[in-house]
Amino acid sequence: MALLLRVLRNQTSIYQWVPVCGRLVPVPPTQGQWGKTLSGTSQLPQMSQSQTWSGSEQIPGIDIQQSRNYHTTNKLSTTKDSPQAVEEKVGPFTKIIEAMGFTGPLKYSKWKIKIAALRMYTSCVEKTDFEEFFLRCQMPDTFNSWFLITLLHVWMCLVRMKQEGRSGKYMCRIIVHFMWEDVEQRGRVMGVNSYILKKNMLLMTNNFYAAILGYDEGILSDDHGLAAALWRTFFNQKCEDPRQLELLVEYVRKQMQYLDSMNGEDLLLTGEVSWRPLVEKNPQSILKPQAPTYNDQGL
Repeated sequence: MALLLRVLRNQTSIYQWVPVCGRLVPVPPTQGQWGKTLSGTSQLPQMSQSQTWSGSEQIPGIDIQQSRNYHTTNKLSTTKDSPQAVEEKVGPFTKIIEAMGFTGPLKYSKWKIKIAALRMYTSCVEKTDFEEFFLRCQMPDTFNSWFLITLLHVWMCLVRMKQEGRSGKYMCRIIVHFMWEDVEQRGRVMGVNSYILKKNMLLMTNNFYAAILGYDEGILSDDHGLAAALWRTFFNQKCEDPRQLELLVEYVRKQMQYLDSMNGEDLLLTGEVSWRPLVEKNPQSILKPQAPTYNDQGL
């Protein structure tokens, strides 16, 4: 017994076995702690929070099969990782007049926002390649097909501008107003009877708000949900080729990504939007738009 004690006192490479994460880990005792170790008081070793315990490691003298990996990290998500919408502060007077249905003072001039809204709606009907949609989606060249394609692009603009606070929401109302004025004017140019035009306008209004709700739900879900919304509204439940749905889902996703890359202030003051082609020659070519021209420059 005395010989064993002398060996323990002179030995410098004796390890203390400490249970950590369901296994035994050898820990060399520090100076002055050997007496505490013999008395049964042990201290856990200091380990990095990002240390990974793998089951493939072997401890000398101990045959332990570890089936799970333990991993912890000290990296926490911050608010910078996910953009947060900043709520615009308004006074009590603005809240009262907006509760009565009027629009209070905005960050930018209302006439500038109206001009930008007109430009943005114009981009939906003039910068969209309708012929390509008719060809690739096998849609008839009719007024209803034109309205469905325009509705899809107007909705994408509304989704983008709603992120710009009260000014963006005001711009959304103006865009919808210009859209219905254009639809009515086109119907009159085509020679549609006023009674039939009014009846069709009511029907298109109901379809518009139903489509908005469906598209909003689809864009917030996965591709299956977005494809279902496009199948119900854009294709009127008559699409039999899944490749057309896949093409349109990809178009909406990349177009929303492209709109999100645009500066919100530029959109509020210029309304200039350029649309990506339905079929990309280079699928990874998501380029930022050029510097816009503000509608008050040169005045």
